[in-house]
Amino acid sequence: MGWLDAAAGYQVRLGEGGRVQCRNAKGKVLSSVPSSIKDDPQVVQLRQLAEWLARHEAECLAAVDRWMVRSLPVPVALLAEVWADAAWAAVLRDLVVVADGEVGFLRDADAQRGLGVVTLDGDTVRRKPETVTVPHPVLLEDLEELREFGAELGVEQKVQQLFRQTFAKPAVPPARNTVNDFSGGKFEQLNHALGRCRTLGYPVRGGDAVYSAFEGGRVVEARFWIGSDYPEGETWTGDLSWALENGTTVPLAEVGPVAWSEGMRMASAIHAGRVVEEAVAS
Repeated sequence: MGWLDAAAGYQVRLGEGGRVQCRNAKGKVLSSVPSSIKDDPQVVQLRQLAEWLARHEAECLAAVDRWMVRSLPVPVALLAEVWADAAWAAVLRDLVVVADGEVGFLRDADAQRGLGVVTLDGDTVRRKPETVTVPHPVLLEDLEELREFGAELGVEQKVQQLFRQTFAKPAVPPARNTVNDFSGGKFEQLNHALGRCRTLGYPVRGGDAVYSAFEGGRVVEARFWIGSDYPEGETWTGDLSWALENGTTVPLAEVGPVAWSEGMRMASAIHAGRVVEEAVAS
């Protein structure tokens, strides 16, 4: 973005990272915007633009993350339309996609030429399917190979897909309705557990941290107990379970691979913030 004239001979622009930059009449770029022009219309508009761009990027990121978690088909026409937007392109570039049955890294989307995809053979090919899927990593059979190849290509995904922590569902899950791997994690205050959930982006309802996954044509909620007593009181994590939106419990054997992985990922991340007692040397 070019420089815009502001008051008192200063010029301002929006720099990298959404930061408003300022230079004086001699062309020297200053470390910060002088207080005398902080309320200048140009400065105010640039700050508002930076805030809008940050919200827009977050919305793009959230939308693509939903596509991946749901592994739903996405119209290629839509990808081609939004690719001109830098925020969309940055989020979409280097995603692992499945186009016409072929797995590869997305590098371009054009209305006329279709998708530009780098295959596992290292070839850049053009594909023109009507839809494309952004698979959850737990569904990728060649995940380790894709990770290695992605590292060679210098892939940097904004959406956590390729290097997302995954948990494979046991071939023969226990014949019960809960997982207790992350039970008994102590937090000095329930507030601390709630704060960790907020930071990680997990809503809390009725004492459970919740993650909703769309799988097999239905929404399955992973629910991890963190407590519901006094916010300032101690709390301990409980079991992880899955249920339908109406509250019907889903037995472990019927939980899909994505819902399982995301539920375990949520519980693991929250549990990691527990109080860890230091071992006393004997």
